[in-house]
Amino acid sequence: MDTSFLAELGIGKTNSGAFDGTWRKTKGDELVVKSPIDGSEIGRVAMATAADYAAVSKAAHAAFLRWRELPAPQRGEFVRRIGNAFREKKELLGKLVTLEAGKIVQEGLGEAQECVDIADFAVGLSRQLYGLTIASERPQHHMRETWHPLGTVGIITAFNFPIAVWAWNSMLALVCGDSCLWKPSLKTPLTSIAMTKIAADVLGKEWSALVGLVIGPDLTVGSALLDDPTIPLVSATGSTRMGRIVGPRVAQRFGRSLLELGGNNAIAVMDDADINLAVRGIVFGAVGTAGQRCTTTRRLLVHEKVVDELQARLVKAYAQCKIGNPFDKKTLVGPLIDEASAKAFDHAVAAAVEQGGKVVVGGKRAKVPGALKGGAYVEPTIVRCPRTLPIVKEETFAPILYIVPVESVEEAIALNNDVPQGLSSSIFTLNARSAERFVSAIGSDCGIANVNIGTSGAEIGGAFGGEKETGGGRESGSDSWKIYLRRQTSTVNWGTNLPLAQGITFGD
Repeated sequence: MDTSFLAELGIGKTNSGAFDGTWRKTKGDELVVKSPIDGSEIGRVAMATAADYAAVSKAAHAAFLRWRELPAPQRGEFVRRIGNAFREKKELLGKLVTLEAGKIVQEGLGEAQECVDIADFAVGLSRQLYGLTIASERPQHHMRETWHPLGTVGIITAFNFPIAVWAWNSMLALVCGDSCLWKPSLKTPLTSIAMTKIAADVLGKEWSALVGLVIGPDLTVGSALLDDPTIPLVSATGSTRMGRIVGPRVAQRFGRSLLELGGNNAIAVMDDADINLAVRGIVFGAVGTAGQRCTTTRRLLVHEKVVDELQARLVKAYAQCKIGNPFDKKTLVGPLIDEASAKAFDHAVAAAVEQGGKVVVGGKRAKVPGALKGGAYVEPTIVRCPRTLPIVKEETFAPILYIVPVESVEEAIALNNDVPQGLSSSIFTLNARSAERFVSAIGSDCGIANVNIGTSGAEIGGAFGGEKETGGGRESGSDSWKIYLRRQTSTVNWGTNLPLAQGITFGD
């Protein structure tokens, strides 16, 4: 596996796992980083200790106290330059994502582009952190609502989007006047080092501590982050299990948490749908990133009149999905992140069959060339279900698609909502009533509800996130910026009298 390009991103054979404005001489356990493509070693990280965490947190907080005084448009100028640095390194960053996370080349490049896009979005936002003026009931008074920098934002990211999610949070946090402290997945630490170095180089010596980094175990640096009183907001992306730990723990110290957790996303296909369009959206949603997106299509709720036709079309499309080395431009399905994920895939397929499902395509480990056998490759799988099976309600981070026949749009909506998760959903239909019902208050209960596109491929302009066990957080576009700020309401008396609210009189 070619790793020579890593030097261009500032990544060496052994790397520091903590950045507090300078790269610390970390003395924690050594983390061996292996590519999921073939299991080969691609680098090492000396992990951060509790002492390293304390130093990074202290530096990030000190930087925040100064950064908050810089006007937002000036903060936006730094972010603009960071975005341009991402542009310059886009090809290299995309290659690194492919090498370390196993995404195919196009998806690696796409994720790098997301970092560019959110930086561009944040630059515009730096001049639009709008407050309000509010009419006062008292004469010669006015009220206003303003937004102020919050503090250091703790950012916990997952392996499947190792750079984009950090960028979503950090670029907005920086223009809002916050500093950042990043704890990345231990499965993808090299991407975090590369991104931190790019941003820190732009920020320079004066401001580089704004992008703090700690790479280390959950029980040390992870616990310290959750309990840190100088971190008013923890943005955590990962499993629902992780969210059950993060949310209550941060709340216990009255901190905020922004949770982006599991997804068990469904596409409803009605009998009047454009089948060609549906097939395209389904395959990308179900197979992309080897089924390891939080927005992956996992359930297909198909009208009984077209279910057999659609299934046949999907089987044919799946046969054309090449599995193998993600650096090969013809490959559409790369490896799972590790063997544990492959075992979860095996378990889910076996459980589906045991519960009454029928595997119509895939279901096994994929045959790959010898050089790739160190990776965990599986066949994209379709399981036909006579009803919603218990396993269907669970999120398996692998390319398994469950097909369930339905009789109506009402049944499709009911089944779409009948899972603990509530991230993304979609309907394919040419009927305006069905489409509008799906996105109405009595329709999908997910944070994302699409019409005639799939569940994956969210644009940065919209607020991203979901309901129920997905955590309720929102990142990226729209007014997601408000979570990174504190709200302040001010009443100003510009007159000579002091009338009280509600017409109350007190004394003379």
